[in-house]
Amino acid sequence: MSVRTAARAVDVSAERGLSRSVALLRAFAVEQTAPEIFYGALAADSVRLVEDYTNLSGRKVLDVGAGPVQFAHAFAERGAFYIGVDADERAVGVSDMAGTTAIVAQGERLPLRPASVDVAFSSNVLEHVRRPSVLTDEMVRVTRPGGLIMISYTNWLSPWGGHETSPYHYLGGRRAIDRYARKYGRPPKNQVDTNLYRLSVAAGLRLARAQQGTDLLDARPRYYPRWARGLVRVPLVREFATWNLLLVLRRR
Repeated sequence: MSVRTAARAVDVSAERGLSRSVALLRAFAVEQTAPEIFYGALAADSVRLVEDYTNLSGRKVLDVGAGPVQFAHAFAERGAFYIGVDADERAVGVSDMAGTTAIVAQGERLPLRPASVDVAFSSNVLEHVRRPSVLTDEMVRVTRPGGLIMISYTNWLSPWGGHETSPYHYLGGRRAIDRYARKYGRPPKNQVDTNLYRLSVAAGLRLARAQQGTDLLDARPRYYPRWARGLVRVPLVREFATWNLLLVLRRR
């Protein structure tokens, strides 16, 4: 697939329902070969996801575990003031656009004042945190009353739970790592129990429901149409079928 063809294949700007899901799956297929296309599609979808719940114009948005510069551009273009935070300086997309800034910091120790942002957003980070509750507590702390906390993560038993070692993580996390190293001659970036943790859908739901000072507004598979939210209510099935869980909370 050429870069131009890939770009057309993963355009999510006008996609909803199943068409959106297919477009996002195509984006995942070019993550390694055309990352600018992958991250552009994911950033555009992230903006639309937030706009399903709130207007972005004039809002201060915190992106914990910030993606590349495409995320800063996508949020700023919708009128938001974007704050990207990541522990890795190389991972923070630096933008020259007005209304964007980047901070190098741990998500578990955010260098922001309490109640200082309108939206705290985190995409595909929670499964990489040893203590997820610490990260969510910090996101709630910096969100103003009435603001939103939006967290999505890839659950361990989903088809992509092992990330680049998938689907061999179903045979065991260590076996998946060893197989990847043999095939590619290097260890995978994401290694279970080191920087990738076995976070389930059930654990994420418990965490969200127990979060003090918030109300859980929504819990659904992020990459599926809204009508698929019923999957989250079916134990065991949800662990394999959800793929990526979206949690939306409102700060009281």
